[in-house]
Amino acid sequence: MDHERIVSSRRHVKPKHIIQSLCELCRDREAGRGSALGSTKTHQQSTGGREGAQLLRAVRRAGPTLPGDVLKAFHAALRNSPVNSKNPAAKEHAQAVVLQVLTAFKNSEIEQAVQTLDRNGIDLLMKYIYKGFEKPTENSSAILLQWHEKVLAVGGLGSIVRVLTARKTV
Repeated sequence: MDHERIVSSRRHVKPKHIIQSLCELCRDREAGRGSALGSTKTHQQSTGGREGAQLLRAVRRAGPTLPGDVLKAFHAALRNSPVNSKNPAAKEHAQAVVLQVLTAFKNSEIEQAVQTLDRNGIDLLMKYIYKGFEKPTENSSAILLQWHEKVLAVGGLGSIVRVLTARKTV
């Protein structure tokens, strides 16, 4: 399929709604209880699938956005990933949210977004990219390949090795 058609056929996310929902969800985290890209096991288990469901609902209400809003939604989606959760429903919801946020980026904005992440963020994003390859949807593989190229350029082969050997999954 032609690359231009893939890029133009993406649905855009309105991260303003995501950010508002995430602000409610992570007030404790921003107050210092968790790290920038993870959180304590207790918090993840207490929110369970509810957090992922709220994020997914916020994305479904989406429409066109400003580029800065997409970047904020990107960071919020990674920051609220249920890595420590044992709830598969929460992980599936989070994967759907991250995939929709990734598809909202224009190809020219991907490298800038990847550059804003630290090593743990790069590894987490790579986990979501590989998880997306496991369950492809329409156009998702092409978009994820674009992300994979940019993440690999920043994280190197070490990122791939860390993701493939990690015990905690997304």
